[in-house]
Amino acid sequence: MTSFVDRVVLHVRAGDGGHGCVSIHREKFKPFGGPDGGNGGHGGSVRLLVDPGVHTLLDFHFRPHVRAENGKGGAGSNRHGANGADLVLRVPDGTVVQDAAGEVIADLVGAGTAVEAARGGRGGRGNASLASTRRKAPGFAELGEPGDQLDVVLELKSVADVGLVGFPSAGKSSLIAAISAARPKIADYPFTTLVPNLGVVQAGDDSFVVADVPGLIPGAATGKGLGLEFLRHIERCAVLAHVVDCATLDPGRDPVADIDAIEAELTAYGGLEDRPRIVVLNKIDVPDARDLAEIVRPDLDARGWPVFEVSAATHEGLRPLIFALAEQVAAHRAAAPPAEPTRIVLRPTPVDDAGFTIEAQPDGAFVVRGLRPERWVRQTNFDNDEAVGYLADRLARLGVEQALAKAGAEPGCLVRIGAHEFDWQPTVYAGLEFMPGSRGADHRLDDPSGRPTASQRLGARKARRQRPADESDESDEADDADDSDVDGMGGPSSNVDEDEDGW
Repeated sequence: MTSFVDRVVLHVRAGDGGHGCVSIHREKFKPFGGPDGGNGGHGGSVRLLVDPGVHTLLDFHFRPHVRAENGKGGAGSNRHGANGADLVLRVPDGTVVQDAAGEVIADLVGAGTAVEAARGGRGGRGNASLASTRRKAPGFAELGEPGDQLDVVLELKSVADVGLVGFPSAGKSSLIAAISAARPKIADYPFTTLVPNLGVVQAGDDSFVVADVPGLIPGAATGKGLGLEFLRHIERCAVLAHVVDCATLDPGRDPVADIDAIEAELTAYGGLEDRPRIVVLNKIDVPDARDLAEIVRPDLDARGWPVFEVSAATHEGLRPLIFALAEQVAAHRAAAPPAEPTRIVLRPTPVDDAGFTIEAQPDGAFVVRGLRPERWVRQTNFDNDEAVGYLADRLARLGVEQALAKAGAEPGCLVRIGAHEFDWQPTVYAGLEFMPGSRGADHRLDDPSGRPTASQRLGARKARRQRPADESDESDEADDADDSDVDGMGGPSSNVDEDEDGW
């Protein structure tokens, strides 16, 4: 059974926002009491939180699909839906979060560090929130926005100060058990250690963490043995300690050759060239091992690395080694820049930023990209003509209609916004003030052929007012009755509905 997992692919989905409600207040003797549809609740987000009590990604290995709670829908009598609860996933210290392409999203180091992996969808507004001075009783509501859905890769990189590296059966597990309270599995056969082990070492008043990395062999950086899988656990180490077996019976091995082979793998892995090294000649309690250590010591001293002869079995030479490691770790900590609090970066929107872009495609279509247009489209119920007309008003106020015309779009051109496609019809009087004829309908979406424009109707009205005085009063009354259509639709100077987008 798998007991240690340090890399998983997590399929994350945030909660969807709840739909807004379409409702009209009904009361005795009040047949039309106004809209009272409540807003939908926001969907829950998925957050990753560092928990010191978690040491592996095993839980996500068996349950890789996670989803936050959806927001509840609104209801009548101005009852808003409940927000979905956030889903908090507890991960080990040192977890690196990446997207599917390998880009690092966050490096979670330190207890309590958190990141939002997927954001919940916004809840849709009910018709009570969409009411205005002209649209007094909207016959539609906004749909809830879907939550983010993506795959993230979690990689665990142990947070340790000293990394013990060496060939299998070099005595790394015995050494970490001798200098700390860690109790890894110890046996007399290769690859006994299958997972990294961490131990806290006390050196006087100072303490540091030691990581025992599973044994490396030539070719580990290319995937041989267990090296490639666990080399990531020494990336954060301040000091690397070569643990060398001075009692090996393999005639083709010697301490210097072992160190050269391990160094070649560290170089191939990359990013570890600047870490200080310490050489630990282990198992000097075995006959002839001390003699071999004395023979190879001059060659190792010539490289400028501190060399220590120890025995993990008898604890000989361990105290000088511990204090030497503590000194190296203290020097690294002193040289490290002081930790700075997280700064909040404010990036104001440029004054000339329209909030969207338009791209012409080779097939003749035009693609509108932008946070607000795409969100508005996702929240529109296209089965409701009044909702579609409201979307047209919002896009016109944002400047999409004008920008499409400047980009060369012609009536009937295909326009894509998000996952939806439209046939662009600029003759629809988007953005003009009007009174909807019936709930859920919008006469502007009818066939506009033969219908005069608003400017034409306004000009006709002015012309009628300037006619000679000998015209009959009955004709004037008939003309004034015809002018009522202009008052209903509004003119170019009429006020438009405010876009209450930031509710």
